[in-house]
Amino acid sequence: MHYEDIIDLPHHVSKKHPQMSRKNRAAQFAPFAALTGYEDAILETGRLTDKKIELDEDARELLDIKLQMISSHLEEKRQIKITYFKEDERKDGGAYVTVEGFIKKISTIKRDIFLQDRTKIRMDDIIELEIK
Repeated sequence: MHYEDIIDLPHHVSKKHPQMSRKNRAAQFAPFAALTGYEDAILETGRLTDKKIELDEDARELLDIKLQMISSHLEEKRQIKITYFKEDERKDGGAYVTVEGFIKKISTIKRDIFLQDRTKIRMDDIIELEIK
């Protein structure tokens, strides 16, 4: 059988199945992602994180003095500005975050600070503290 033999034959139309739309027919030949999530994994790998800075003894001591002062005057509800290291949940490292707010509670045993907006900050992650 050659092409010339079938060129003039009528086009077959099924009596059982409805005709597929052009859009659905074209979708059969569309490219697809063989590795689902691969592109996201590449982007995640390329995302940069910071390393945690270790403060020297003098900076740590100054920070402890400020925390003691805030702790002893907690009822005054003074606004503070804290820059701290927040660990990344998916990979090593993290980012430095600066927040402003009011301290609700300080846990010296667990070394945590709780702000009124429910932000929890570990004292050991703080690199800068400003009382406003």
